[in-house]
Amino acid sequence: MADTLRRLTNTSSFSVLQDKLEIWHRDYHVISCDQNLNRCCELIELTAKIQGQLFAILNLTAAEGGHYAGVDTLKTRLLPWLGTCFSMSKPSVTDDTSLQLIQDSVEKDRRIRELSASHGNDMQKMETQLCSTRMQLDSVRAELVVAHTELDDTKSKSTTTLLATEALKAELCLCSSLRSAHEQVEIYKRKLESLGDYERQIRLLRDECLSVSVPSLLLSFRLVRSRSPSPLPRLSRSSSPMRSESPTRAQLTNSSRHARLVSRFSDLYAVERLEAQSLLRRYITDLEMVQKIIFIAVVESFKTAKLAYRQFKLRVRKTLSPSHFGPESLEDAAVDYIVRNLDLYDVQDSVNGVINAMNVNPRISFPPEVDFVLISALIRETCRVAFAMQTLDPALDLAFTSDGELYNDHKYRRSYDSEFTAPLVMYHVWPALVEGNAVIVKGEALTSRGWSRSQSRSRSASPVRSRCSLSPTRSLPH
Repeated sequence: MADTLRRLTNTSSFSVLQDKLEIWHRDYHVISCDQNLNRCCELIELTAKIQGQLFAILNLTAAEGGHYAGVDTLKTRLLPWLGTCFSMSKPSVTDDTSLQLIQDSVEKDRRIRELSASHGNDMQKMETQLCSTRMQLDSVRAELVVAHTELDDTKSKSTTTLLATEALKAELCLCSSLRSAHEQVEIYKRKLESLGDYERQIRLLRDECLSVSVPSLLLSFRLVRSRSPSPLPRLSRSSSPMRSESPTRAQLTNSSRHARLVSRFSDLYAVERLEAQSLLRRYITDLEMVQKIIFIAVVESFKTAKLAYRQFKLRVRKTLSPSHFGPESLEDAAVDYIVRNLDLYDVQDSVNGVINAMNVNPRISFPPEVDFVLISALIRETCRVAFAMQTLDPALDLAFTSDGELYNDHKYRRSYDSEFTAPLVMYHVWPALVEGNAVIVKGEALTSRGWSRSQSRSRSASPVRSRCSLSPTRSLPH
């Protein structure tokens, strides 16, 4: 009995019955009447098989219990259920009524067959329409795929065309910008040529002004001499032992000009030097090299300005000497003229000379894409101050310097990054201003016990700098 029950459990007959019942319930309104009846009969047959197996199990279970075991259960449950299922009630209809029912049944069967036939025809038509619709849908899908392909091709072509158009626009813009740049270069060239002409005209006009102003200066000297009642002898700036009683403009303003120029030299250190240092640090990261460049620029500016002063004074003396006569010396007259006409000093020529001297200096180097014109403002102001200092009596000058010299506390102050116990000067940051042997303004120097790394780099880079400085293509960065 246990084996039979296990086989019934393993076959999952009730699960199969439940699945078939659910499938029939889902497809009841879709399939035909015959198909519904066939599925109902199938379910009845399956139920009968299950009932047969259950009755076999019931028989085996009752036999295992003996003759009297399970009798009450069979009497109270099985026998009443069997009587209810197989008992038939007495018919309550007549023969006429049964005939009418048979006719109605036949009529209903006929209608069912007609409806089934029409339903079959409708289903066939719907299947035909469904097939045609599916074919149309497939064709539409194929057309859609083709349209998508064409659209992708069109997009790729339009993208290529757009890129080509943008490239053409960029090329046209570049060509126009190059054309405008060439035009601006030509304009600048013409302006430079005209500027050169203007400078030549300015030099000619200065010479003419010099030649014209000399007679008026002589006349003023004569007028002063005629008005002075009793000239007294006094020491001259030159070797002449006698001088006019009335002092010249240069002598009268010597102390005020001295104080003003000393203050201006201090301003160069505090303002123009820092501005030039910030400009150079954009292109040179080594602070030591930047400070060396500024120091050499100041020293070269003083040298060039002193040379320009000597040449300018020689021209003035040459111009004054034929018509000069009077108690004041020719030297005093020339200095007084220079003090009155400091604007005649060609400072731009001195700036160019300083830059040329720095280009061939082996102690400093500069990136090849820029030029020392970058610090021309500092050079110009230093040249003007140095030129004006030569008109003082006595003249102001820079103290002599050399790398590796002993540090002098009277001439210099140490920079913030110096070694305060080092006795030697590694390099100079700013020169000292002296009047004879007296220090007027202290300079600044860096003291260290080691050797400068940037000094060795500048020595190795100086030939390249010298060669690059001769190239006319060097210009300021824009």
